[in-house]
Amino acid sequence: MSQPTNSATVQQVEAEQLYEIQVDGRRAGVVAYRDHGDQRVFYHTEVDDAYAGQGLASRLVREALTESRGQGKRIVPVCPYVAAFLKKNTEFAEATDPVTPEISRWLDTVLA
Repeated sequence: MSQPTNSATVQQVEAEQLYEIQVDGRRAGVVAYRDHGDQRVFYHTEVDDAYAGQGLASRLVREALTESRGQGKRIVPVCPYVAAFLKKNTEFAEATDPVTPEISRWLDTVLA
């Protein structure tokens, strides 16, 4: 059985352009991003099935958004999980930009 959520740690891995959440030193999940000027475009969130149901995705996204905002980045929620999180957690509203067609095209190009 996996450790409870409170033993998890979140850190930014700049070389991979993601934030990861670790449990007992093992990567349990990630939220991936690409920076576009002053915007941090979050496009994918994933938690390993072995850690499902522990609230890890929510903690990961909350900490990633908090740190990004602290770095002066605007949040762009392309990832459906991040978008849903932001609807429920309005404290990030002042730092959030909408997903525009330009951002979508740019992201498609960068990820191609």
